[in-house]
Amino acid sequence: MLRNINIGQYIARDSIIHKLDARIKIIITILMITALFFIDSFKGYFLFLLAVLFIIYLSQISFMRIIRGLRPVLFLVLLTLILHIFFTRGGEVIWQWRFITIEKNGLITGLFMVSRILLLIMFTSLLTLTTSPLQLTDGIESLLRPLKRFGIPASELAMMMTIALRFIPTLLEEADKIMKAQMARGADFESGNIIRRSKNLIPLLVPLFISAFRRADDLALAMESRCYHGGEGRTKLHELKVKTQDFIALFISILFSILVSFF
Repeated sequence: MLRNINIGQYIARDSIIHKLDARIKIIITILMITALFFIDSFKGYFLFLLAVLFIIYLSQISFMRIIRGLRPVLFLVLLTLILHIFFTRGGEVIWQWRFITIEKNGLITGLFMVSRILLLIMFTSLLTLTTSPLQLTDGIESLLRPLKRFGIPASELAMMMTIALRFIPTLLEEADKIMKAQMARGADFESGNIIRRSKNLIPLLVPLFISAFRRADDLALAMESRCYHGGEGRTKLHELKVKTQDFIALFISILFSILVSFF
């Protein structure tokens, strides 16, 4: 399940989505996420889902890869649905048994939240799946560059955000290896109640944190040995250039965001 998380992973493809400028993709992602929170009908969510499926098709990424990426958050999604169903009141009573009551508003609100969470994860994962870490760093740095006038280190912030995203799949892979090694030694991570499972995670978390600190220290030494000092005086091998297809994609995204917001 740990390997199914898509955030931070990149899949190289020769698609129109991969060729878009990283800055445009970041802006489109922010724009679409903002529009997602303004949707107040299932028709709007269905229209948003169709757009996500179309982007997945254009990006040449397997749809099952995106679906597998939702598995690690299924517990959170189901918990959100259950809490809204049983604790949100209002509307006609759909089902009742003793003191347990399911009302219409609770069911609709729960389905709204579940749809929003799933679509949010699907769309945001497409950003890292179709954008290499180097392009993502350059895009974030370029968007944050105006903040340098206020003394904010845009280059350092962009590098930190990209390294954090890039280390997610690395740490998950390391956690998977440690878990398998501990299970081979007799560790049990699946049986027992929540408290027992939490205690059983200690043999996993301790070596994982040690490995994370070691990787961070090695990365810092490597960057210092290469005389990295942020964006000061640096040149780029590949300069970001906004093309016609980028403007078209941004224009379509703006129109679509307005459409689903008032749907």
